[in-house]
Amino acid sequence: MRASPILATAFAGLLLGACQTVSVATPPAPPPEKAYPGVTPSTFHMPTGAGCSGEIARFQAVLDNDVAIGHTTKGVHDRATADLDRARATCSAGNEAAALGQLHAVKARFGYPG
Repeated sequence: MRASPILATAFAGLLLGACQTVSVATPPAPPPEKAYPGVTPSTFHMPTGAGCSGEIARFQAVLDNDVAIGHTTKGVHDRATADLDRARATCSAGNEAAALGQLHAVKARFGYPG
């Protein structure tokens, strides 16, 4: 007895289907956040704090970020930080008004808004 062509075709299809595997892979993980030159990373956070010490810490964070992303040079960062250290010392000595005045002078000297 001979097999019918339809039955032979169905059997061949079953054999071919058994050879193919279905891959159930997990989707790829999203790529890590790409760092773009000149763009502040999403991980940047402004320091908190009150008075002259908080203001100085926030401006120092801006300076550090600006040098890290290439908005300023290391030399400018170092000079601004040295000037900021004087304002920090004045603040630590308890002279809030003078420290804030020094901070505003440093910002103006290096082109940052008041």
